[in-house]
Amino acid sequence: MYDWLHQAAHILAHDGQKTPTALKQEYQQLLATMKEQQDQLGELAASVTHFCKVTASYWDGLFACYQVKDLPRTNNGLEQYFGSARHAERRVTGRKRASPALVIRGAVRVVAAGASRFLTISATQLRLTDLEAWHTLRQQLEYRHEARRMQLRFRRDPDAYLAALEQRLLTPTLPS
Repeated sequence: MYDWLHQAAHILAHDGQKTPTALKQEYQQLLATMKEQQDQLGELAASVTHFCKVTASYWDGLFACYQVKDLPRTNNGLEQYFGSARHAERRVTGRKRASPALVIRGAVRVVAAGASRFLTISATQLRLTDLEAWHTLRQQLEYRHEARRMQLRFRRDPDAYLAALEQRLLTPTLPS
C-alpha cells in the first residue's frame, strides 16, 4: 500500500514532461492496479477503497493545475496567491480590511493582480474580444453593486427599507 501511495505522489509531482491526459491515464492505471490487488493487503484492504473514494471525489479538480500554466498545485500555493493579492490591496488602499471595491469586483481584480505579476499585458490584449462574456461579467458585477446598495440603504434607515420591502411584498403582482 505504501508503495502505491508513493507512486501516486510521484505521478502527481509531475515534472512537466507529460501531458495532463497521460498523467490521468497513468493515475487511472495505478488505481486499477490497486483495486485488482486489494485482496492481497489483508487489514489494509479497506484503505484502498477509501483512497479510491477520496480520489474520485477530487477527480474533477485533481489535474487542473497541470492544464493551467502557473496555477499552484496545492491549497497552500493558492492561499499564498490570494494572500499576496490581499496584501497588495491593503498596501494600495491603506486599509486593514478588504476594500468595498475588492468585495464587489474581487473576481476581476484578483485575477488581474495575479496575471500582472506573471505577464506583461499590452493594450491590444486588453481589447474586448468576447462581447457576451463581457456582458455576463458586467451583470455579475451589477448584481454585487445592487446588493451593496441595498445593504447601505438598510443601514441608513432600516425602518424605511423594511416598510418599502413589506409594501412590495403585499402589492399583488398579477392583475385581479
